[in-house]
Amino acid sequence: MKDVSGDVFDSASAYDAFMGRWSRLVAKPVVDWLAIRSGQVWLDVGAGTGVLTQVILDEAAPKKIVAIDLSEHYLEHARRTIRDERVEFKQGNASSISFEAVEFDVVVAGLVLNFVPSPELAMQGMKEVVRENGTIAAYVWDYGDRMEMMRHFWDAAKAVDASAAKFYSETQYSICDPRNLRALFESARLTNIDVVPIDVQTRFANLDDFWLPFLGAQGSASKYLRTLDGEKRNAIRGQLLRQLPIESDDQIHLTARAWAIKGTA
Repeated sequence: MKDVSGDVFDSASAYDAFMGRWSRLVAKPVVDWLAIRSGQVWLDVGAGTGVLTQVILDEAAPKKIVAIDLSEHYLEHARRTIRDERVEFKQGNASSISFEAVEFDVVVAGLVLNFVPSPELAMQGMKEVVRENGTIAAYVWDYGDRMEMMRHFWDAAKAVDASAAKFYSETQYSICDPRNLRALFESARLTNIDVVPIDVQTRFANLDDFWLPFLGAQGSASKYLRTLDGEKRNAIRGQLLRQLPIESDDQIHLTARAWAIKGTA
């Protein structure tokens, strides 16, 4: 998704190595939890590289999915990897969702709301295009606590470099909190609102499997790393080596929590 101020989201392959592999893990339990009956028309808001779109196809037997994202680069990647006549990929902005008719039974925004300038505008757009009694849903990583790969990274960065605190503060999205998510859905006058934590296990083969994607990926962490010289980057890597729970076989097992929410329009 590219509704982002100051972050760079322009490489599908870099995103996949950094966060996409974990996005796939969390998308399935979210779709299972939504429990949408088959044959429904879905809107995937901020579809990115198509991770959630593919899971909806695999798990929810949709009649149709329209998947929108601001990044044409991501959409090109999604079109190459998902070839299904039920899917239509369109360039579109999560902050200004617009369709000629109300046509969707389900509207879902996966790992997007913390990146849009105004979650309220995104919610308004989602509500305008969902049918009466349709489902609106979203999920975000718990960046403030249990998205452990990010917490370990920023803890290491702050231990090495005082300037990291400024960049870290930019990642503490207020919407990544269950109370604020609920308040957002309540402000849109949705009913039957439910918020749940969904945990997945992120397993890294070794320290390089954890560290190297940060160097080539997108977002605040990689933006921060690009401001540093090689010595400071190496110091952060060394701090991660000391603080991560590295097992005897070099693997690293962490938890990634997402907060998922749904409501009825």
